[in-house]
Amino acid sequence: MPVNPASVTNPPAQFPEDFVFGGATAAYQVEGETRTHGKGKVAWDDFLEAQGRFSPDPASDFYNQYPVDLELCEEFGINGIRLSIAWSRIFPNGTGEINPEGVQFYHDLFAECHKHHVEPFVTLHHFDTPLALFEKGDFLNRETIDAFVDFATFCFKEYADQVTYWFTFNEPIVEPEQRYQEGVWFPQLHDFNRARTVQYHISLAHALAVANYRRAYDEGAVRSDAKIGMINCFTPVYTKENPSEADLEAVRMTSGINNRWWLDLITKGELPADVLDSLAEGGVKLPFRAGDQEILKQGVVDWLGCNYYHPTRVQAPASKVDQYGLPHFADEYVWPDAVMNESRGWEIYPRGLYDFGMDCAKNYPD
Repeated sequence: MPVNPASVTNPPAQFPEDFVFGGATAAYQVEGETRTHGKGKVAWDDFLEAQGRFSPDPASDFYNQYPVDLELCEEFGINGIRLSIAWSRIFPNGTGEINPEGVQFYHDLFAECHKHHVEPFVTLHHFDTPLALFEKGDFLNRETIDAFVDFATFCFKEYADQVTYWFTFNEPIVEPEQRYQEGVWFPQLHDFNRARTVQYHISLAHALAVANYRRAYDEGAVRSDAKIGMINCFTPVYTKENPSEADLEAVRMTSGINNRWWLDLITKGELPADVLDSLAEGGVKLPFRAGDQEILKQGVVDWLGCNYYHPTRVQAPASKVDQYGLPHFADEYVWPDAVMNESRGWEIYPRGLYDFGMDCAKNYPD
């Protein structure tokens, strides 16, 4: 029989004892000291100066102020901090010579984290490929894959006693979109084929790094309680009420490229076949090589990070190509009830996070 809600006493909500109240940073966004202490340059250095937007130094001077910042974390009950290791602080040119001062900086940083009971959650790539590799094509070039895997493997072993929680890439969909598709970030290109090539190569880099992590784990070279994952900015995709088949196709491809691509990679060790087929039909040529499928199979992770900012709303495209002649699978749909964050131009839609979680529970159980 129905229960009278007034007769039910709900206990106060409690977080689990192992819940982590954390904060998040990225090396380039907070450290400062971008051209000192042996650090190599990244593409952002010259790009930001040329834009006249802001100087990357001192940012929030985390490089020098982290003892104070971590003391404040402990004071305010923040027991976890997500941060990244600046690739060019360890390998100034992306590969080859190692910068001992950079290596020691992160040893000192992690030690300070533990001193203040703040667990470090460490990302290996947060939009900061070393300039020496970026000038050779960044992740358009397979050499960058090899260099990233070497860097990741070095970090796994070097910081094995200090880091339990690893992530390969932060938001791997963003660089393909912002650098090579939307043309917002340097080198400001509008090339859908290059964007998907970068996305594909990042997928291989992730899988190879995970494979080396697994080997290090099996050899006892990393902590027995360590975990590895990936973080993406997932955007649940919606369309209009009473959608047409073409509207639903727009949802399929938009979600396929932005969401399912990464979810299939990290849970199944493969990329969504329907998306690859549609890309090929649209004239997008991915640089497949023999053996790539075996590499991708190694990309399955222990856990997933989800950054949620806003939903994506789409409808059937008016044209199959955009103004730049790029393949175009969806037009934006403006939901009349949308509530906007005017300063960012992003829709505020909390339910999107719930819908994404439920989609994962249904389609990617466990």
